[in-house]
Amino acid sequence: MRLREWTIHGGRLAEAQLHYRDAPTPWLDLSTGINPEPWPGADALTFDWARLPDDAALRQLEAVATAYFGARGPQVLALPGTEFGLRGLATLGLPAPFRHVWPGYRTHAEALPGSVPVSFDAAIELAGQGGTIVLANPSNPDGRLLAPADVMALAAVLARSGGWLVVDEAFIDAQDAGSIVPLLDGTEPVLVMRSFGKFFGLAGVRLGFAVGPAAMIARWRATVGSWPLSAAAIAIGTAAYGDSGWIASTRAALFERAAALDRVLRRHGLEPIGASPQFRLVACEASALFDRLARVGILTRPFDYDPRWLRLGVPASRGDLARLDRALAGG
Repeated sequence: MRLREWTIHGGRLAEAQLHYRDAPTPWLDLSTGINPEPWPGADALTFDWARLPDDAALRQLEAVATAYFGARGPQVLALPGTEFGLRGLATLGLPAPFRHVWPGYRTHAEALPGSVPVSFDAAIELAGQGGTIVLANPSNPDGRLLAPADVMALAAVLARSGGWLVVDEAFIDAQDAGSIVPLLDGTEPVLVMRSFGKFFGLAGVRLGFAVGPAAMIARWRATVGSWPLSAAAIAIGTAAYGDSGWIASTRAALFERAAALDRVLRRHGLEPIGASPQFRLVACEASALFDRLARVGILTRPFDYDPRWLRLGVPASRGDLARLDRALAGG
């Protein structure tokens, strides 16, 4: 069957509902890797929708995020989503040639003009030629987690050749020790992108951040202009990043859910790939399995560049996991 509609990105539930009209409801959407148990405090917050977002509140959000990321030297810029930030890379004067580590986010391939896909090993070999390299850590969809020391070593080679490194840490929050942000002193030619919605489960807030040298962040801040975020995004982000108890318990819960998902997948002959506790990749007859699961109301994520791959987000509850288990068994 043709899977084009669902290979662009996850979350295309409306298309699935139209195509699989006879599927039972409610749908179980496992197509995104977004935390299925969102931060619960958003509904209790109030915002003044009649006023423009307050600049002091925006600076407070960035200060809270700076502490949460462990940024001691680099500066932090709040943006209306990581996707917005990646699309803005082309405006920053980053040096060519452009390369992106593949497999990875489709946006990485589109963010810088003429960017060439390379493996991580090839990126290391090519770093001495300078230019700009974009990579995700952990990577997506295969979930490979690079050690911070390895990422910093790549950054050092690029720096010596006048290049820049862009690291997309959209899924790093559950594995906080994997971030390179605490290792940066603010002088390195490195930009780190951070996402709010994936770990906090509130993708609709559209909130992300760029972390980097002061001069680069100042240049970027000038391009986004006044009021880049809504009052809701500012209030929700500030409160959520300060909720250390929820953050700690959620990290533990995600790893427990991922381990449970791994057991179910293996029981059905599917070997889970990846280290991110928010999603797993499996190699299989992806088109057939996608279709079989969709017919019982479970949405997953196929990929047009590898017909063997299917990605599944971690189910929220034992009931959701049991539903997936039954579907994989053909029941």
